[in-house]
Amino acid sequence: MFKDMTIGQYLPTGSIIHKIDPRIKISIIFLFMIAVFTIPSIYLFIPVAIGLFIVTMLAKISPKYIIKGIKPLRFIIILTFLINALVTPGETIFKFWIFNLTDEGLLRASFMAIRLILLVIGTSMLTLTTSPIELTDGLESIFKPLSRFGFPAHELAMMMTIALRFIPTLIEESDKIMKAQKARGADFESGNLINRAKNLVPLLVPLFINSLRRADELATAMEARCYRGGEGRTRLNELKIETRDHIALAVSFIFLAAIVVSGIVFDFKI
Repeated sequence: MFKDMTIGQYLPTGSIIHKIDPRIKISIIFLFMIAVFTIPSIYLFIPVAIGLFIVTMLAKISPKYIIKGIKPLRFIIILTFLINALVTPGETIFKFWIFNLTDEGLLRASFMAIRLILLVIGTSMLTLTTSPIELTDGLESIFKPLSRFGFPAHELAMMMTIALRFIPTLIEESDKIMKAQKARGADFESGNLINRAKNLVPLLVPLFINSLRRADELATAMEARCYRGGEGRTRLNELKIETRDHIALAVSFIFLAAIVVSGIVFDFKI
């Protein structure tokens, strides 16, 4: 399950999407998240999904690989779907005990599930097409104006990037620990939800210990390389916004704004 996680991984395919300035990609993702939370109708998610598919093709990343990254989150998606389907009032379709499935609830549940899936795919595209170093430089550049007010722009960008970078590492580590404990007779799949949660405790303890050890090793390596923070730091490749970056930002803004405005003007409902 964990090995299918795509958030935090980077695939250097050398596509035109990879060459876009990281600051522009972060801005586009920010606009994308605003649009996804603002869109009032489930039907308006269709052009958004088509746009994501086009970006995936331009990035030379297999759609199957992107869809595979949704599998680890299927429990959250299913839980979100069920909660919205059973608590939303409307015309009853099916009723059992205290649970009441309505037509309005089914539509809203689908709306929330699709929204969550699109958000996962969109954020995955950012990390899949942006290297950790570029992501750090992009975030630092965006937060840099706040440094005048004492905001630790470089440190925050570094922490966020390290956190994203170590997601695949921790997933791989947890998979190894789980396989090792299964070989010793541990059972993570049978029983009810409470028993399965209890069975994860032997997995979490060594995972936390390994995480702390890796953090200590990373700190030692940074000190050995005389890392002293962002002040006076130089870069091998300076960020530079080019024409293609302006075009990408303009096209993304017009596309997302057109979808949101059309939903408001034509009064689309869920």
